Amino acid sequence: MRMRKTWREKLADNKGFPKVSPIDQTKSKRWGKGTFVIPAPMEVDQLMRRVPRGRLTTIDELRKALARRHAATIACPITTGIFAWIAAHAAEEAAAAGGKNTTPYWRTLKSKGEVNPKYPGGIAASKRRLTAEGHDVVQKGKRFFVEGFQDRLAPLDDD
Repeated sequence: MRMRKTWREKLADNKGFPKVSPIDQTKSKRWGKGTFVIPAPMEVDQLMRRVPRGRLTTIDELRKALARRHAATIACPITTGIFAWIAAHAAEEAAAAGGKNTTPYWRTLKSKGEVNPKYPGGIAASKRRLTAEGHDVVQKGKRFFVEGFQDRLAPLDDD
């Protein structure tokens, strides 16, 4: 019986991605016209690693950088989010195994600066790390957001 893949194995498995395809107008009117890219998981991780201490990014910023990198109109929001989640778990797995310099996943927020509750340790762990880096995390209803996140976005473009 095959053992379940580790998070790091999932991150390294590109499954034939990245892939750029035309947007099928019969399936997705919300995306508009043009092309979309499904990134490789390691591409998402690599962008997340670029965010230095005290700075932030969002899934939307990752998507914009991926679309530019692949000359696509947009990057798929679903796979980009899933791959960020995999990168977060792979980072925690590596840290638990004694790895240093792992992906600072807590610096990657959801849209509008929301803290991602699906990252390892949930809101409490991400909030603790964000506040330690000088960010103000506020609760709005049941959700948590980083105040002024827009002013602390890290550039993600390829050099």
